[in-house]
Amino acid sequence: MVDLEKSLSPKDLCLRTGAWMLFLLLPLASLQAEAPNWHQWRGPDANGVAPASDPPIEWSEEKNLRWKVPIPGKGHASPVIWEDRIFLATAIATEKPALDLYHPEVEANNPRSRRRGIQPTHVQRFVVLALDRATGKTVWQHTARESAPHEGTHLDATWASASPITDGEHLFVTFGSNGLYAYDLAGKLLWEKDLGDMQTRNGFGEGSSPALQGNTLVITWDHEGESFIVALDKRTGAELWRQPRAEATSWATPLIVESGGKHQVVVNGTGKIRGYDLANGKILWESGGMTTNTIPSPVHKDGVVYVMSGFRGNALQAIQLANAKGDLGDSEAAPGALLWTYDRDTPYVPSPLLYDDKLYFLKSNSNVLSVLSSDTGEVLYGPQRLEGIDGIYSSPVGAGGRVYVVGRNGKTLVLRHGPKLEILATNQLDDSFDSSPAISGEEIFLRGGQNLYLIAPDPVSKAKPPSKAHQEETREPATTVESVR
Repeated sequence: MVDLEKSLSPKDLCLRTGAWMLFLLLPLASLQAEAPNWHQWRGPDANGVAPASDPPIEWSEEKNLRWKVPIPGKGHASPVIWEDRIFLATAIATEKPALDLYHPEVEANNPRSRRRGIQPTHVQRFVVLALDRATGKTVWQHTARESAPHEGTHLDATWASASPITDGEHLFVTFGSNGLYAYDLAGKLLWEKDLGDMQTRNGFGEGSSPALQGNTLVITWDHEGESFIVALDKRTGAELWRQPRAEATSWATPLIVESGGKHQVVVNGTGKIRGYDLANGKILWESGGMTTNTIPSPVHKDGVVYVMSGFRGNALQAIQLANAKGDLGDSEAAPGALLWTYDRDTPYVPSPLLYDDKLYFLKSNSNVLSVLSSDTGEVLYGPQRLEGIDGIYSSPVGAGGRVYVVGRNGKTLVLRHGPKLEILATNQLDDSFDSSPAISGEEIFLRGGQNLYLIAPDPVSKAKPPSKAHQEETREPATTVESVR
């Protein structure tokens, strides 16, 4: 028998080896090319799903950890991804003391803005960072503004809680009362805008992220003062329209959807959910029924938006946009607009995940999960407790037929996407997590209180055949959990 490799010249052997390595890498390259960028809060379709992506199921500080890098300052802004760049917002405390910002006349006029959170003791640097996706190294870092926050924030929040958004040419970052900034992807400041100072309920801070469609950037400004929604030209920052909102403080990010050939902006709110015409800001429809302190962002699929809240009550509405007009509480004026409703176990902070025809959401900020049919509102399972995870501010995400739920205790549970609860893995990292994950291709990015992590398949372990344990895992569910009643 001829030993083929011994019969090859060194040059031929090198070419043969290189071709084999290229063959091994083709699936990864193809996956990265097909996977869309995670360019905004809640991902490419603003529903928490990363299409065509397949991140790892298991990881730790020693396994499937491509890199981790410390992030200066504090921020709950989730990372956004565009090709080879990761963009983050953070607030870095300086050594400069903040002046006394207590204004009794403001608190007298707005009693719900009384201080109950963290008070600003030092001037903050509001910073935007661009990191290299392959290495985690900082490509550029710019201070958008240096100032003392005019009021406090929640004990568990930060002064950089709104996520950036990019269209591949521009990067938009809002620090709320500390300014809105537009950069190109090389870090050049294009324009900036000051929309004023919010007076948030209990001084609990700010966190609504921008939404973008075409050349229109949308910002909501719900607080204890004069609330509004505003549309800006993304190229210049010029104001296109502004509508007042009869709303108290809320933190939900607006959702831009298409219905009937036109785009509209759906905004969750304590007083009412509203749909605005993106072209001119006209209110198209509105619906009451949400709870106090609305935070979860709406999600959308096939002409239906799902809106929920869960502080001091529970509310979930499935709204058919084609039938939505005027006051949806008037069934005669808007027949068929409210497809179904649900009134238990809805989230306070985390936004829902809409994955195919399943709607995943957590009870308040806890580890109790419910999954409903998005078509009918039928409960597929839940409420069911997710053991091993404790306290959740991060919103769940989905990819590769799996659901990822990240806890404040550093653990991430990986669930099989389906009509019953199957826990595939429990992963632990040496950090705490309040930001929501970002996923693209085979990579998942987790921003902790101290570090940014890139979780990706270990090339060595990928080359090995599946273990017997893994084969068994794919045949049988790892764990099933009884319902919480």
